[in-house]
Amino acid sequence: MNYQDTLAYLFNQVPMFQRVGASAYKEGLENTLSLDAHFNHPHRQFRTIHVAGTNGKGSVSHTLAAVLQSAGYKTGLYTSPHLVDFRERIRVNGTPITEEYVMQFVEQERSFFEPLHPSFFELATAMAFKYFAEEQVDVAVIEVGLGGRLDCTNIIQPDLSIITNISFDHVQFLGDTLAKIATEKAGIIKRHTPVVIGETTPETKPVFLAKAIEEDAPIYFAEENDREDYPGVEYELKGIYQEKNKRTLFTALPLLKEAGYHIDEETVRKGFAHVVELTGLMGRWQKLNDSPTLVCDTGHNVGGIQYVVEQLKQQVCHELHIIIGMVNDKDTSGVLALLPREAKYYFTQASVSRALPADQLYTFATQAGLHGEAYPTVKSAVEAAMQHAHPDDFIFVGGSNFIVADLLVASRLEFQYRERDISSCEARIQFCEAKSQLCEVQSQKYF
Repeated sequence: MNYQDTLAYLFNQVPMFQRVGASAYKEGLENTLSLDAHFNHPHRQFRTIHVAGTNGKGSVSHTLAAVLQSAGYKTGLYTSPHLVDFRERIRVNGTPITEEYVMQFVEQERSFFEPLHPSFFELATAMAFKYFAEEQVDVAVIEVGLGGRLDCTNIIQPDLSIITNISFDHVQFLGDTLAKIATEKAGIIKRHTPVVIGETTPETKPVFLAKAIEEDAPIYFAEENDREDYPGVEYELKGIYQEKNKRTLFTALPLLKEAGYHIDEETVRKGFAHVVELTGLMGRWQKLNDSPTLVCDTGHNVGGIQYVVEQLKQQVCHELHIIIGMVNDKDTSGVLALLPREAKYYFTQASVSRALPADQLYTFATQAGLHGEAYPTVKSAVEAAMQHAHPDDFIFVGGSNFIVADLLVASRLEFQYRERDISSCEARIQFCEAKSQLCEVQSQKYF
């Protein structure tokens, strides 16, 4: 199998939450422990930092990795979901895992893992840990996939645990109250291992305190941290919500120093200022166009959208255009209730089976007092917004990781189109064919 055949196998033969949702969720660590034993416990060969939370864990993970890289550590980074290519999930010093490694892993190990019927995430996690061990990383930043207590990343013994915040998401798995969700996230708190909590609520703080006492784990609340060790630090990641992530990180960094990591002010400032370059992070208040301004963000639940809406209120523009799509297992009504009524809306759907159909979203949004039109694809919605927008307008694209993924794929194709010298009719036909093939390849990650 070549790389694309391997991805097709992974996406179609093992249940993938990103693609199909609830049916891919497997509770328990039996498969993870079997895979871990088969590969001789690779996660024990490097130091780890564990990051959980409803929102912000991706930004915190990438920033930590950027700081550690700047400090000279060979750093693994495991995150999810991917936006454009599976290899985004597994990086060493910002460089994605190679296509060859992915192909070899599947080809050489499928005889072992197929009888286990693992989920996609179980398999990806095993691959990541094995890859990091073979690459001899010094430390790996490991982002929790879903929850914490029963997440398959929870076999590690980290130097530090971080829980960014708790909001309502994946309630069908984690519980229908903030306290229940916090209990699942608190499952990553390990015995005698310090834990940083980014944000709390009256419902969640007692849960974290109780778990920390049970595990005799030192606990630190970023909300209570008034220290400013790096005044005026430039943070490449923009957005109001990144201020809370920054405080979480500033609480975590001294604890890493206490654990023996050599991190100085220069490396911290370099890491914060160059997160995207060092780690390849995409989709966090990412600016893709000027005049009109076009920004995308992967915030996709009530907690994340709250911050996005606050950020939108601060934009100085002639008119606000919002391109939005959601998946069918999120709190659609809760998100729609937060969105600004004065914006012009373009309701759309991503190219995933979990996507809420654009016409349904349009109906729900109309009932919520929002006004706009429905578009069958992200590309068509963006084209419509660009046509209607004045140079001093602001266009926001979001509501789902998958909406942003479709946008980034389309943007990459458009960039390639502009960069090529396409003068003849024959060349245009060839390019269009290649463009179509790339779209088909990229869409395999969804279908």
